[in-house]
Amino acid sequence: MNAVATANTDRPPLLEVRGLRMHFPITEGVLIGRKLGEVKAVDGVDFAIRRGETLGLVGESGCGKTTTGRCILRLERPTAGEVRFNGVDILALEGRELLALRRRIQVIFQDPYSSLNPRMKVGEIIAEPIRVHGIERDAARRARRVGELLSVCGLDPKFADRYPHEMSGGQRQRVGIARALALEPEFIVCDEAVSALDVSIQAQIINLLEGLREQFNLTYLFIAHDLSVVRHLCQRVAVMYLGRIVELAASDELFDNPLHPYTQALLAAVPVPDPEVEGRRGFRPLAGEVPSPINPPPGCVFHPRCPMAVADCQRTRPELREIRPGHWVACSQVDPPAWREAFAQSSVGRKDGKIPVVSS
Repeated sequence: MNAVATANTDRPPLLEVRGLRMHFPITEGVLIGRKLGEVKAVDGVDFAIRRGETLGLVGESGCGKTTTGRCILRLERPTAGEVRFNGVDILALEGRELLALRRRIQVIFQDPYSSLNPRMKVGEIIAEPIRVHGIERDAARRARRVGELLSVCGLDPKFADRYPHEMSGGQRQRVGIARALALEPEFIVCDEAVSALDVSIQAQIINLLEGLREQFNLTYLFIAHDLSVVRHLCQRVAVMYLGRIVELAASDELFDNPLHPYTQALLAAVPVPDPEVEGRRGFRPLAGEVPSPINPPPGCVFHPRCPMAVADCQRTRPELREIRPGHWVACSQVDPPAWREAFAQSSVGRKDGKIPVVSS
């Protein structure tokens, strides 16, 4: 791809990901470690995020979403590619420079139960990054800062004296958010931050994240499975399949006018809360299984399951290209008018020949 897929705006990107690859070796033997192959968890990902924006990253389990987030956080050392934060390649940082980066990029984990140390009180959990980075050396001032962070995240400051097991899942996730905010970051990776919570609690946490983004001018990479959550929170959405981004567009554009067959199948699989409408949709799931990332298919990785695949799809890997302003698709067969007609006749299309649209 000649340019990093980003929004149409004059603001420079806060984060740029270029050609990101993360291949995990498969070895045999404890001492020699003979390499047998590799798992291509992330295989050439490009995108950019503007300051103050929320980019959603969606796809099936195992598509590489979390690994992409871990590479951005420098929790994994990528096989290849660049991750630039404010123009600086963070993959080249070490020592004190990397430690300084930790203050600017934080993470909210998926599981509020395992992401908090059960032997530490909430106040100690939130104060730990402040102490480690030497932001506030006075214990009394750290305690006041902890109380402020708890209040900002919708919790009583008295919760600082509780242990994680004395709190509900939603309250624990609020603690995790408070801990992420403790270092006053610019960018936060939300790794399935609401998927372990009840639906009613999910809504509260989503509203909290949205309010914090506006209050502190935060930028999010929001990794998720729930497409309705993504549409509500994210300005743009990137769809991943088998380690590659296949479509990226503004949220409303992607949900109302998806162009890639995989994106269309994902949206068509979302149930509609109206039995009559749901019955008329005539949705049929994609055939086949997700190919192995150890031996991905040649050409377009989606072609074994694609209802529109042609012979050329097995030979040529499609690049992510801008079909219309701000709408990027990795599919050699995408010509919007012809595609809509072809999809309507495919096994995944509606019986009435119309493109299924997910309501907000």
